[in-house]
Parts: sequence; structure tokens; C-alpha cells
Amino acid sequence: MQVSNTSAGFGLMTIVIHWVAAVAVFGLFALGFWMVDLTYYSEWYQRAPDIHRSVGVLLFGLMVFRLLWRWVCTSPRPLAGHKRWEVVSALIAHGFMYALIFVAIVSGFLISTADGSSVSVFGWFDVPSVTGQVKRLEDTAGLVHYWSTWALVALALLHSAAALKHHFIDRDNTLRRMLVPGREDT
Repeated sequence: MQVSNTSAGFGLMTIVIHWVAAVAVFGLFALGFWMVDLTYYSEWYQRAPDIHRSVGVLLFGLMVFRLLWRWVCTSPRPLAGHKRWEVVSALIAHGFMYALIFVAIVSGFLISTADGSSVSVFGWFDVPSVTGQVKRLEDTAGLVHYWSTWALVALALLHSAAALKHHFIDRDNTLRRMLVPGREDT
């Protein structure tokens, strides 16, 4: 099984990172959307935010690894049938998605650590506050977190719609290349 990318297709590592990140982003969004309405007496009042923060920190590590992987590993060339505007749009969308993921994670971390406390990741290790106590930081970070996550999910849905358009309308291998390691562009 092909682990690395080639000029013609994605490798297993890129495919796994892509789908794990996608599940994490949508899972974190759903969990965050649900947990903001929990009451103090809910058994999930403490547990849901702990899970949300822990997965967020792990996603940060995965995304840093993804950027390093992207830097050392070749990227497949666009399919021959793709129009120039599609290729440019995809590059811009990917850039924005990476930026929004990092903005969402950092702002979420700042919400949780604005009082100087650390974030425990499933009890395995703690990530200390980088700001110490900063008054009203959680309010500003909360606003950034809210809008960046909505923008990220909207852009990810557009990205998914584009992949489905390529699969069902254009009938090309764009989606298949992100499902099957080493899938060629034929």
C-alpha cells in the first residue's frame, strides 16, 4: 500500500489525515453546538467541554504534522480535465480551511486558558496557558472562535459539494483519489 503521495495520486498518510481531520472538525462543531446549551446540572456539563478541548488539542497536533507532511511530500498534480479556475479555487479554499482550523483551535485554547489554567488532554498531559490571566480575553477569543468555526464548516461543506460535483457530474477521479491510496488520475 502506497504511504506517500506521488505526482499522480494521494498516499495513505494524506488520506488518513484528511478524513480524521474532517471527522474531528465536524465532530467538534457538533459537540460545541450541543454543549453550549447544557445546564449546570447536566452530567455532560463538565465532560463535553473536556472532550471538546482534548480533541481540539489533538487536532492541532495533527494539523501541524499535516503541514510538515505536505512540506516534505509531493502533492499530486491536478487532473487533466480540471479548469484553471477550479485549480485556483481549490488552492485558495484549502489555504483558508487550514487558516480557519488554526484560528478556531487557537481561539478555543485562549477561551479555556484566559484565566491562566491549563488544558488537560484526556488526563494524558496538560497544555499550559500561554497568556496567563487576561481579563476579557475569553470574550474576544469566544467571538473569534464562534465565527471561525461557522466559516470553517461552511467552507468545508462547499469543499464537499465540489468533490461531489466532480464525482457525479464531471465523473472524474477527484473524490476517488482521496478515498483510494495511489489512485491514478486516469
